[in-house]
Amino acid sequence: MSLIQCENLTLAYDSGVVASDVSFSLEAGSYLCIVGENGSGKSTLIKSILGLHPIHGGMLTVAPEVRKSGIGYLPQHTPAQRDFPASVREIVRSGCLRRSGMRPFWRSSDKKMADEAMVRMGIDHLAGRCYRELSGGQQQRVLLARAYCATGQLILLDEPIAGLDPLAMTEMYNMIADMNREGVAVVMVSHDVSAAVSYASHILHMGKATSFFGTTEEYLATPVGQQFAHRERGSYGDWNPQFAWDAPNINRILDVRAKPDARSVLGARAVSLDSSVTDTRRKSRRDREEGEA
Repeated sequence: MSLIQCENLTLAYDSGVVASDVSFSLEAGSYLCIVGENGSGKSTLIKSILGLHPIHGGMLTVAPEVRKSGIGYLPQHTPAQRDFPASVREIVRSGCLRRSGMRPFWRSSDKKMADEAMVRMGIDHLAGRCYRELSGGQQQRVLLARAYCATGQLILLDEPIAGLDPLAMTEMYNMIADMNREGVAVVMVSHDVSAAVSYASHILHMGKATSFFGTTEEYLATPVGQQFAHRERGSYGDWNPQFAWDAPNINRILDVRAKPDARSVLGARAVSLDSSVTDTRRKSRRDREEGEA
């Protein structure tokens, strides 16, 4: 089932057009990563899907059942959000507002859903804490739990790992991937191309001169995909572009999508896809957990 249909979309502000001729579709359970240059309209597209920004031309349709069931949304983190004076429990429960309607109190089902979301994101022990007192990674988990409570089919994420340390990034990526494996469609704006190719089923590249939509395999086989990945590689540790991005080696990258540990390594911006690195990370984590116990 198609959740979103977009054809020849144009997005604009008073200052001018920021994106044009954007076309893509999102099927139920898909994982779409939106990449591209700064200022190419990625965040504006997310806002248009939510109905927060009008389209300038073309067509953008969101399935009525998706609108009805709710769309989870994790926006870019701003200083004002980081200083929000509410408890973790209150913020997560606010994700249930749509289904609660005009009731002046939370239903038991809403409370249960919020509690389960906090457990899922590993923040249940923080339920009574003030949001502003948390670390950046903890705050992002709170917002992801809130978004999870707001949706049954679709979640939109705008740079969810911006500003997080490598461990927090890995954990965030894995939680998002778990949601997707359970059937929630994901649309994520990201500059992290390594994560895009290791997690996403489809890529939407938005560029001022060139755009692309297709599967991850198709994206990595195109000149624009390879060029963008090469240009962005400086953000991803000591990757060897000859190893990571050449078309003949695409399958060596895509294979990690079936291996959770390898996906975690990629999310943490590791320097290799070799299995020995994955084994070393796994042993290190196991030793650390045993030490803490």
